[in-house]
Amino acid sequence: MTAQKPSVLFVCVHNAGRSQMAAGFLRHLAGEHIEVRSAGSMPAEQINPVAVDAMAELGIDIIAEQPKVLTTEAVQASDVVITMGCGDACPFFPGKRYEDWKLDDPAGQGLDAVRPIRDDIRSRIEQLVGELL
Repeated sequence: MTAQKPSVLFVCVHNAGRSQMAAGFLRHLAGEHIEVRSAGSMPAEQINPVAVDAMAELGIDIIAEQPKVLTTEAVQASDVVITMGCGDACPFFPGKRYEDWKLDDPAGQGLDAVRPIRDDIRSRIEQLVGELL
């Protein structure tokens, strides 16, 4: 970890659901104390509207977020890299903390199916905040 504020990068394939919800939770829970990035190995055209709705139920607005392409620079600039199903597409750099969160993909799912994914992400983010701050 850096001596300044830690930085976390969330990576999933499309950067439209899981990684966006995780980034939204981390921004909400950690405020300015942790730098938050998210990206995808093959970014979608837009964020998953069901993920937006699921987060809005908890008062977290991620509607303005856009899927972003994963870059080597984003990985190098992050202390913690959390992958969510992108597998080998994620670059690896020694000295980084990597975690792979096994989460169902919310793509094509309804709100009832996305809520448990969202809640799982929230509990993981709460634990991560406790570790980093």
